Amino acid sequence: MKKLIAGNWKMNGSMENARALIANIINRLETDEDVLKKCDILVCPPFLHIPAVRHAIYGFPELRFGAQDCSAYENGAHTGDVSASMLRDSSCSYVIVGHSERRQYQGESDATVAQKAAQALKNDMVPIICVGETEEEREKGLAQEIVDAQLAGSIPALEPFHDIVVIAYEPVWAIGTGKTASVDDVAEMHGFIREQLDGKVPAPEKVRILYGGSMKPENAGELLSTENVDGGLIGGASLSAESFLAIARAAG
Repeated sequence: MKKLIAGNWKMNGSMENARALIANIINRLETDEDVLKKCDILVCPPFLHIPAVRHAIYGFPELRFGAQDCSAYENGAHTGDVSASMLRDSSCSYVIVGHSERRQYQGESDATVAQKAAQALKNDMVPIICVGETEEEREKGLAQEIVDAQLAGSIPALEPFHDIVVIAYEPVWAIGTGKTASVDDVAEMHGFIREQLDGKVPAPEKVRILYGGSMKPENAGELLSTENVDGGLIGGASLSAESFLAIARAAG
């Protein structure tokens, strides 16, 4: 199973920045084809920049793109929302759902995340379902309990869909803080997640579990070589083509 290196650009950059960043990524990949042999590369730009990214990678199918969120609803009177079907019309193949920033700042519940993931699957996209504990929860010894509850509540019923999901473990306290979970912590949690997927998804062994928490070129090799770490959900480092692809090159 190839590693998945996913760049979450979050709410950053102008249209000009987006065009420059994706062009830089493409130029580097064209001169370093070995990267694409060992991992899948995904970028998730802001909604408004998706058309520019789609145009830039036309004819370069090895590079994939997706969205950072989608609506829990199909269509209709949901002002400001973007439906999964609209994203699919824009040729997105992945969509991030349940990112901790949306859980924290937009108050998204596990049930809402499950609805969004179901919408993504219904529209032939792969949802990247994010789970992770806060620092306070970890200090209280509740990390596994919290992550298990999020998995149980955020993964939709998959029987109607002949597709698979991606899980991203993102310890909230390590996102954008420069802190990184220890390799032992990551190995323990990823192993725990793999175990908990049994009974929740049709083929647990095929689910890619990404680590998302201040992964950067300096620690990517160690993290990506950890058992059950099948890639990374990269935030700040994905805004630099050099850093982003250095992480991809670190994939074993």
